[in-house]
Amino acid sequence: QGQLVESGGGSVQAGGTLRLSCEVSGYIFSGRCMGWFRQAPGKEREWVAAILTARGSADYADSVQGRFTISQDNAKNTVYLQMTSLTPEDTGMYYCARGPWLDSCASLTLGDYGVWGLGTQVTVSS
Repeated sequence: QGQLVESGGGSVQAGGTLRLSCEVSGYIFSGRCMGWFRQAPGKEREWVAAILTARGSADYADSVQGRFTISQDNAKNTVYLQMTSLTPEDTGMYYCARGPWLDSCASLTLGDYGVWGLGTQVTVSS
């Protein structure tokens, strides 16, 4: 089944930058969709970004397009989420998730991701 472990969260001021990491163990993620999600207090978990690891192609939610970048390091079996120009609306628990093998990750929903990490907290103050 494998395990996902997120790290890199923290507290920053608005306009700041963070880089989240998702270390994958127990299997090689290459070829699968890997996604980042977030959940703010009192809100539903929402999709943030996904990467098709077979090609390195990425998709983003409109709310983070142009500010966040998802990437992968196959040698380290790790997926990253570089977050810039952070706003208080980006506050939440960020989760990494493993999706299926597909030609595109854009149409995937939360239920399509089968393995999840425990999350890392991101807090952005104004």
